[in-house]
Formats: sequence, C-alpha cells, structure tokens
Amino acid sequence: AGTTVTYGQLAEASGTGIPARAVGGIMGLNPIPIIVPCHRVVAGSGLGGYSGGLPGHELETKRRLLEFEGALPQALF
Repeated sequence: AGTTVTYGQLAEASGTGIPARAVGGIMGLNPIPIIVPCHRVVAGSGLGGYSGGLPGHELETKRRLLEFEGALPQALF
C-alpha cells in the first residue's frame, strides 16, 4: 500500500517482453480489484483505467482508493 507503478514499469519488471498496453488489458481482467490492488497501476500520463467500482464511476473509485492510501502521485492531482 502507498506506492504506485506505471503500466510501462510493470511491463518492464515482468521480464516477459509484453507491452504496457497489454499490462493494462491484464489489469482490466482482474475479477477482484480490491483484493488484487490493480488500482495502484497508473498510466505514465494520468490515472489510466480501472475496472472496479460502480459502473460509470470507475476512475473516481480508483482516485479515491489512491487518495485513501496516500499513493496518488503528485502529477495526477
């Protein structure tokens, strides 16, 4: 808790050679996003996407979770 990583950083750290966009697709398939904290994976230029939360309020949920954890990067305020 309390840290974020970009899709690109996670792709590189995986050592699999998959692109950042594929990491985003994988995060979107997470069936339990609160338990497996994919909300901590952000885009290099913003929040990115999120599949958790109420329909139509997914990014609001991601932002609130990151704020609650003190993990919202300054550039994303």
